[in-house]
Amino acid sequence: MDAHYAFAVTIRLEPATDEVRLERPTLERRCLLEAPEPGTEGWMRFRELCWRGEVADETYARRLLGEKLGLSVEAVSFRALHTDEAYLEALKAEIAESLEAFKADSVTEVLSKYLGSSLVVE
Repeated sequence: MDAHYAFAVTIRLEPATDEVRLERPTLERRCLLEAPEPGTEGWMRFRELCWRGEVADETYARRLLGEKLGLSVEAVSFRALHTDEAYLEALKAEIAESLEAFKADSVTEVLSKYLGSSLVVE
């Protein structure tokens, strides 16, 4: 099983000394965050990160990705959850067991509510 969240992040490079400056200190890069295996700690990360296929709380997402990257993240946007078939099936099974936690009636509703159309099966 393999899955990761893809984000576009704008990061700021900070020189260690005032003796040097960068012409363009910010740049945008694609950031891939591993998705925990369904049923393990953190598997519901999409619930805290996404809403209708967008970043739900940009401040939280910037802080989380900044900590993981060890860089200052100025902006972040969600691109997609990239997954293989095995991960997606396991994710659907875990969601089905946890519908009450998502306040939803179906797996499809949960996936739509949090990921929108930003789910890529590879």
